[in-house]
Amino acid sequence: MTIKPLSTLALGLALFTPAVYAAGTLNIYNWSDYIAEDTVPNFKKATGINVRYDVYDSNEVLRAKLMTGNTGYDLVVPSSNTLELGIKAGMFKPIDKSKIPNYKELDPDLMRIMAQFDPGNKYAVPYFWGFNTLAINTDKVKKALGGSLPANPWDMIFKPEVVAKLKSCGVSVLDSPTEFFPMALHYAGKNPNSTNIEDYKALLPQLKAARKSYARFSSSGYINELAGGSVCVAMGYSGDLNIAKRRAAEAKNGVKIEVLMPKQGTGVWVDSMVIPKDSANSDNALKFINYTLDAKVAANNANAVTYAPGSLAARKFVNKAYVSDRSIFPSQDDLKSSFVLLTMPPKVIQGYTRLWQNLKAGH
Repeated sequence: MTIKPLSTLALGLALFTPAVYAAGTLNIYNWSDYIAEDTVPNFKKATGINVRYDVYDSNEVLRAKLMTGNTGYDLVVPSSNTLELGIKAGMFKPIDKSKIPNYKELDPDLMRIMAQFDPGNKYAVPYFWGFNTLAINTDKVKKALGGSLPANPWDMIFKPEVVAKLKSCGVSVLDSPTEFFPMALHYAGKNPNSTNIEDYKALLPQLKAARKSYARFSSSGYINELAGGSVCVAMGYSGDLNIAKRRAAEAKNGVKIEVLMPKQGTGVWVDSMVIPKDSANSDNALKFINYTLDAKVAANNANAVTYAPGSLAARKFVNKAYVSDRSIFPSQDDLKSSFVLLTMPPKVIQGYTRLWQNLKAGH
């Protein structure tokens, strides 16, 4: 699928007690490494609301929690494809926009993209958007490959003979079939959002050959592993890869990280804030959504996690070095070969999940 115009985008759980459900509390389930350290404390100071904040590292983990129908959370942050599944299954409450004054700050182009998953923008409020790409330890990769990078950077993930050369310095891929398979399909010249399970099966011989050289399946741990030099290639989320780059620079450990923007394309996604159907503190969730849409709060979060925020007004407060970084705020030209990750039917998800389990196990 060709990405729609993005003019402004270029640009174990604790046991619950009755107290948890009392007024003045909020239970959040968000991605790891996805908020500034002072956002929750500052929100509590501003509102008096106590926050319980838990994290996950893949859409699969979040979907499993949502499918129980009794999440115990008031606010969760699904990616767009998981969002649509949840909406169709009746998992979320509609957003009361009248209680979110900062809703007007949202990027209108982003809202149009979100309408593909959330018709009428009824249930979700965009938090961050980004894409799945890869980053390298420049020195180690060039040494392993004999001095130059392949013309298609995705060869370092999907081409067995290239990955084999990198085995000694460590290759990490996302531990999520929802994220991994679309990029593999795109690399193979197939529809990245294919609903034909045979397309996924056709990938297996090549993927099994490449898998022999993978050191890690990781959806969050690769940040520190890349920053520390224990892996030299990591497939990951754009902002997380930039966090690794920043941590390596701050550590002054000699690890030089480059986050790549392959001209062959990436998989684009949007993560949004939604309120589960079983939320007992919906009004507090709305207060938190409004708080995080404040331009300066949104920019503070963006500066901490190196993702582009849903708030368009926040951009003027985001670190100028990040705004000019194409691996955080890519240009339209950067995205021309990219695709939006769409929602797969449950049968397709079940089918490729079985293939994934076998691939991980080396079968």
